[in-house]
Amino acid sequence: MSPKSPTLHLICGKIASGKSTLTAQLGAQDNSIVIAEDDWLDTLYADQMTSISDYVRCMSKLRKVIGPHVVTLLNSGVSVVLDFQANTIESRNWMRRILDQTNAAHEMHVLDVPDEVCLARLHARNAKGDHPFSATEEQFHLISKHFVAPSSDEGFNIVLHKPGVDIE
Repeated sequence: MSPKSPTLHLICGKIASGKSTLTAQLGAQDNSIVIAEDDWLDTLYADQMTSISDYVRCMSKLRKVIGPHVVTLLNSGVSVVLDFQANTIESRNWMRRILDQTNAAHEMHVLDVPDEVCLARLHARNAKGDHPFSATEEQFHLISKHFVAPSSDEGFNIVLHKPGVDIE
């Protein structure tokens, strides 16, 4: 067990804002693991997800298993980079319930990336074909309508990231 307190890293940012790139960097720290929602959803439910409502249903099932697992890891002294979207108040409430069951530190990483940059990255990512999910521009806009940046009254330790400064 590390003498440093374990940390739960949470990620907030629109599609193709650089969340997975940042989580890989954070996960490279000592005594840290990354748990990536897209990888789990792709492996467990890829054939069942054709709509946003399908995503919500499958994500809800996944959270029921991942939440207690993250609590166990944090309480065992392991830092967790939770590559799950923290883009809605509901998602952040789930993350807060995880934190409340631990004594872990936390950081809410917010990726402040303009839509046009996200869309350019999305097109490039889709062309490469190496991401488990290929979102269309229409899906980007539809999903982005639900995006709510965290506010200070939610009680998270916010770390702001801007493109060209600390993420690419």
